Amino acid sequence: MADTLLRLRVDPASGAPVLSLSDFLASDNAAAVRIEPGEDARALVPHLGRIALVEVSFPAYTDGRGYSSARILREAGFKGELRAVGDVLLDQLSHMKRCGFDAFQPAQPIAAEAAQQAFATWPDVYQKTVDGRSPIWAKRHGL
Repeated sequence: MADTLLRLRVDPASGAPVLSLSDFLASDNAAAVRIEPGEDARALVPHLGRIALVEVSFPAYTDGRGYSSARILREAGFKGELRAVGDVLLDQLSHMKRCGFDAFQPAQPIAAEAAQQAFATWPDVYQKTVDGRSPIWAKRHGL
């Protein structure tokens, strides 16, 4: 019980409990989960219909595994809120959005104006994205 309490967090926006991946998988009615680096986001795919929020932890800006988790979940059809949490830096925001993040909870505050400017920095991209933008090569070939 004490171990579970240490892993339980409350989402400040909704007041809903955010469970660790292991606790979420053991539950049959939770709607919010947090993925830590090294955990396999594919474990959530069978449960996407009941998940409203997935927090993806970035304990250090140099740890990019959360980008893959976001991409896996969005490509599997996850439509809920996908939040990057932790050591999230201004320079990473546009890349995180391209991978499917639509919410951010950085450890250090980022001004809203600076974030909007970061999202608008690269209007065209080369790689396929999950944020709805067509890559430049597709535009060139009328796709």
